[in-house]
Amino acid sequence: MDRDSSFRFYEFFAGGGLARLGLGKDWRCLFANDIDAMKCEAYRANFGGGDLYQGDVWDLSAEHLPGEADLAWASFPCQDLSLAGKRAGLHGARSGTFFGFWTLMTQLRAAGRAPHILAIENVSGAMTSNGGADFAALIAELTGQGWRAGALELDAAHFVPQSRPRLFVIAARDARGGLERFIDHDADGSDSAFGRTTAVRAAYARLPDELKDRWAWWRLPEPPARKTTLGDVIEADIGPWRSEAETERLISLMSPRHREKLEAARSAPERKIGAAYRRMRIESGERVQRAELRFDGLAGCLRTPAGGSSRQFVIVCENGEVRVRSLNPREAARLMGAPDSYVLPDSATAALSVMGDGLAVPVVRHLAACLLEPMAEQLRARSRPPAMAAAE
Repeated sequence: MDRDSSFRFYEFFAGGGLARLGLGKDWRCLFANDIDAMKCEAYRANFGGGDLYQGDVWDLSAEHLPGEADLAWASFPCQDLSLAGKRAGLHGARSGTFFGFWTLMTQLRAAGRAPHILAIENVSGAMTSNGGADFAALIAELTGQGWRAGALELDAAHFVPQSRPRLFVIAARDARGGLERFIDHDADGSDSAFGRTTAVRAAYARLPDELKDRWAWWRLPEPPARKTTLGDVIEADIGPWRSEAETERLISLMSPRHREKLEAARSAPERKIGAAYRRMRIESGERVQRAELRFDGLAGCLRTPAGGSSRQFVIVCENGEVRVRSLNPREAARLMGAPDSYVLPDSATAALSVMGDGLAVPVVRHLAACLLEPMAEQLRARSRPPAMAAAE
């Protein structure tokens, strides 16, 4: 597509621009926004800063947003909705920034240039936050302004070797019946369509009937089977490795079941590469720190260094030996599907933060190719005045 015919988008809570990477070359960014200086620096290093506004979304108005966009993407902060956070809900100090974004969308709608499509991404816990009331409030806001809305839960593990389920609420303005071919008219979403998980169906079931009437079960095909494993992205011969004492300390935090996993990997005839992370568990009524590991070819969900889980560890078992080190930033970027050409911050903590707060690039690409792009093309055509469409 040439520059004039490309799809156009606004990107909010842009972070390091992984959504922009996933949308790809056929999408032109009209405006991007994030408040975090470090993440904005990463965004500029990869995309330039001409379309980036660094600052609070609440300080923006529709006048800041140029042109008309096919899509507005918003990955608003998850801390208040994450299982790792305090679950203050949609009105929490951080996740409440959704309403700053939403104010902009309502202003654009009043000016007659609202985006055709909204893509709102968050942790899966957004579906159960405050007993599901926050999810219902989100759907009510969207549908109350004339969008059809529905949700998909997509795990990055279908695309990259990282377990990372995320919620994607897709909303679109129905221009003269232009959405029908993208919707399954299934009363409860009970079939096994990709992204229509048990959690999504339960969230839908909790909605009041008036919101169910405006719900859309979006059609999204299942992607090809993932071919990469954790071992394909890990630099297994590169340190720095933890000392023997540090390694034994990590092993001492493992439950008997996880020690059995480690011993099985240690005694295997071939090299085994796994991932481990520390987390708090309740055992016999007490909080206990545990090290949990997996050798199933996947990493656990990446988080920011200050998140609910600490940095992940790489475990390499070979010839009866166990080596341990921290997951490095480039490996984290690969687990998010970012190419090695992606420019990471110099600080490991900053780089891991950009990745831990980001989106899995291939997930966005699948959404764009299979739903957002054909929908945008259809809605763009349907939104033209009938006389203009007939003339074309």
